[in-house]
Amino acid sequence: MECSHDCSSCSKNCSSRKADKNEFRAELNKKSSVKKVIGIVSGKGGVGKSMVTSLLACTMNKKGYKTAVLDADITGPSIPKAFGLTDKATGSDDGIIPVKSKGGIDVMSVNLLLADDTDPVVWRGPVIAGTVKQFWTDVVWGDVDFMFIDMPPGTGDVPLTVFQSIELDGIIIVTSPQELVSMIVTKAVKMAELMNIPIFGIVENMSYFTCPDNGKNYKIFGDSHIDEIAKEHKLSVIAKLPINPELANACDRGAIEEIDGNWFDGFAAGLEVGIK
Repeated sequence: MECSHDCSSCSKNCSSRKADKNEFRAELNKKSSVKKVIGIVSGKGGVGKSMVTSLLACTMNKKGYKTAVLDADITGPSIPKAFGLTDKATGSDDGIIPVKSKGGIDVMSVNLLLADDTDPVVWRGPVIAGTVKQFWTDVVWGDVDFMFIDMPPGTGDVPLTVFQSIELDGIIIVTSPQELVSMIVTKAVKMAELMNIPIFGIVENMSYFTCPDNGKNYKIFGDSHIDEIAKEHKLSVIAKLPINPELANACDRGAIEEIDGNWFDGFAAGLEVGIK
């Protein structure tokens, strides 16, 4: 009874849906080719989603793959800061040219278009969603093996736009070890299921702290429930990341590519299937 018949703004998979799955697909820039696209999502902010996105991109880049990051968190872009990018994106007759990190990762973010990194993006939802779509259609990505999309938290306009407009190979849900997490993760899982998007698994950030004095692990935020949640939704736990001052410091210094960790090596091996 409340249907507006505007399927582009709705995530329901109802019987009256007029559009097929591909109707809202945005066409990738003609000068670009992307083999695998992975969205990084979270049900709430502050769980380290952008850091996980950056680490995943660095992991695949160090393995020799052409890697890119599309920063879809328009109102809270932190990817350029993590990679230490100060140059601005440029344009050509073919489209927008992304900025390349020191390690060779192509990055596109709204902060690479603003005159000042601290300028706020005070835009309404449809404009923000349209900008994200343009990062897919108007940016000259070239030949990319793995693209990671850093999405804003929640289940609003931008995640819906990405799910509908870009053909994702799957998503990764980032969370933290708190009781509230069960409800938050369930929301993200249900949205992905509604949109028929595969879920690769869950990453728990701030899972523990390793004391430098005795080498013991301490659960700063209490006992983790991630294994129970993953089992409930029949998902795998990709990684449990520690509270590590070096990680935070690297992001602040724009040196995320200097971090040497093996948290995602197992998952990376699975991603490589079908790429070589």
